[in-house]
Amino acid sequence: MSSHTPAPDPYVPDPYVPGSARAEGAPAAPPSGARVGTMVWGLIVLALAALIIIAQLGIVTLNGTYVLIGLMIGAGAALVVGGLLSARKRDNSPTTRKS
Repeated sequence: MSSHTPAPDPYVPDPYVPGSARAEGAPAAPPSGARVGTMVWGLIVLALAALIIIAQLGIVTLNGTYVLIGLMIGAGAALVVGGLLSARKRDNSPTTRKS
């Protein structure tokens, strides 16, 4: 008796890797843009850095509590608006009105 097992296929295309072949009839992966959360946190870090530089130069005196409150309000608003815009852009596909 022979216990021959065939070797697995050496290449399996990944539908999420650009340039790889995808299965027949499989939908293309949607293009992904920058994530809202990543953009908001990046803006928070940049704003904090700018405020620290301004405070160190002596141009203006900053109250840390007010700066943090303002950044949290701005970040929350940016996350909500960005999430709504992202959901609106994602919901453009036609529906069949069936659950």
